[in-house]
Amino acid sequence: MNRADELVRRTLAFRDEVERLSFDASLYVYDPLVYAWDAHRLYLEKWCNRQVDILLLGMNPGPFGMAQTGVPFGEVSAVKDFLGIETAVGQPERMHPKRPVWGFSCPRSEVSGRRLWGFLKKHYGSAEACFSQLAVMNYCPLVFMDAGPTARNVTPDKLGKEVRQNLDELCSRYLADVIAYFQPKALVGVGLYAKGKLAPFAQGRLLDSIIHPSPGNPQANKGWEEKTELKFQSLLAELMPSGQRKN
Repeated sequence: MNRADELVRRTLAFRDEVERLSFDASLYVYDPLVYAWDAHRLYLEKWCNRQVDILLLGMNPGPFGMAQTGVPFGEVSAVKDFLGIETAVGQPERMHPKRPVWGFSCPRSEVSGRRLWGFLKKHYGSAEACFSQLAVMNYCPLVFMDAGPTARNVTPDKLGKEVRQNLDELCSRYLADVIAYFQPKALVGVGLYAKGKLAPFAQGRLLDSIIHPSPGNPQANKGWEEKTELKFQSLLAELMPSGQRKN
């Protein structure tokens, strides 16, 4: 029995709860936990099957990352080459013509995912070493786009108050179970939004954030990797038992 079976069951229940929510009809809503479930399940089973020191939490899927591969920050080449995952992916029932889902044949690269997984590969050297210390998850599993000609991305914090509260309730309940499952010593938001969602669960754990690697974030477009490496070094020093720290 894979230890991740517990997380797989909880994620399926979370998916079903989210699918029962209603959203503004003007929005296109993609749920990779439905049409890319096989890839997400493989990710959980292969890489999310142990306790970790650090939980890295993102906001929600990007249109050329997890929306295509079912993996958090799932830039296609990183998921195939670094994580060793590639499988068939379906499509949302209602799809914006400007945001098709190609799955692992997606011709576009998501910058956020390329930066994050590229950094983790450089820092740890291998996926095995990476996931022996940390887990990477998202707070919200859904992608939101407006119905306009450019399919503008709509982040969860921009949803209407009532639907946002209903979604947050489910996501926070799932996050609590994820934290109980991984038992991390440090909670790290990829960006300040995710850090805010982690804050209620700190309870003696380290709480911090790294700069979100999106190219839409000006702070990420100059020295993001170097800044993130410094943050990781600081986190790892904090996590090290006091007797092993260098004075």
